Amino acid sequence: QVQLVESGGGLVQPGGSLRLSCVASGFTLDKYAIGWFRQAPGKEREGLLCISSSTSTYYADSVKGRFTISRDNAKNTVYLQMNRLRPEDTAVYYCAARLTMRCSWFSYEYHYWGQGTQVTVSS
Repeated sequence: QVQLVESGGGLVQPGGSLRLSCVASGFTLDKYAIGWFRQAPGKEREGLLCISSSTSTYYADSVKGRFTISRDNAKNTVYLQMNRLRPEDTAVYYCAARLTMRCSWFSYEYHYWGQGTQVTVSS
């Protein structure tokens, strides 16, 4: 059984930080590309970051310098560290696994998805 589970979302004030976790089961996560996406009300799903199986990382312009993606191989977990959060970052955040070694910005190229975790940035 392949499963991805996100956690760590919640309510945070503008300028604050959150760390989201994506725990994989049923496969070895670090052999594949893992992406983080978000979807806000009325907007398309947006690719934010990706880490390849070789640990190369890629960042969308909207989050570069604020968000960081990383792996913990021992825990079979990928993290999204979010700093200097803004109200426009409010969205449901998803992790996804692409069963190849390289990253993609396109959600349809990812095979497995977590259930999402809500991030709300508000004062």
